Amino acid sequence: MPVENITLSQRGRDQLVTLKRRTGIANWNTLCRWAFCRSLAEPSTPPLAKHPADSNVTMNWRTFAGQHEDIYWALLRQRCDADGLPLDEETLALQFRIHLHRGIGYLVGDRGLRSISDLLGQATSPQRG
Repeated sequence: MPVENITLSQRGRDQLVTLKRRTGIANWNTLCRWAFCRSLAEPSTPPLAKHPADSNVTMNWRTFAGQHEDIYWALLRQRCDADGLPLDEETLALQFRIHLHRGIGYLVGDRGLRSISDLLGQATSPQRG
């Protein structure tokens, strides 16, 4: 497990509230999964940024990943390896947090994202870039 508990930044929490309102998706973990995958799909390496754990949104890894925890773990490890990063626990935990927050920012910044259907459309459309 890369992270036992995940506490979002207040900014990330506020962005998730906006996404919940826009999309109708009620669960933090579902939105966080989409956000994490959205960031992983971006070819650029995310910038190192500090995301303080200063909100009341906390979940454990199992809640985040659900029954597919091995897949999310493998995706994170693969991405870190592709970015030339070490695969130690500290690096993996940091990269997970950075990808999660970057993905939340990408999703909330997409004004066309209004529903679950819009998320599915993003997932099935040709790669951006």
